[in-house]
Amino acid sequence: MKPIALQLVTVCLENGRQGIFVGVPLVSPETPSDQGQIEDIWFSDVQEVPAQLVLKDLVRLLQAQLCRCETPLQ
Repeated sequence: MKPIALQLVTVCLENGRQGIFVGVPLVSPETPSDQGQIEDIWFSDVQEVPAQLVLKDLVRLLQAQLCRCETPLQ
């Protein structure tokens, strides 16, 4: 089975709430420090997914979201 690279991002709010987001790694240890700066952050709408969703299906959802993110705005 081919491994899938995933990264967890934990966001802590001032009110003490936390969220963990799963995604495709954006930077690696080899990425130059001047090429890994955050330019923008946005959140999609909340999507309901089946509780029995397998990792393969979750990755497909992530890839579909990433494709929409990379589409130029008109």
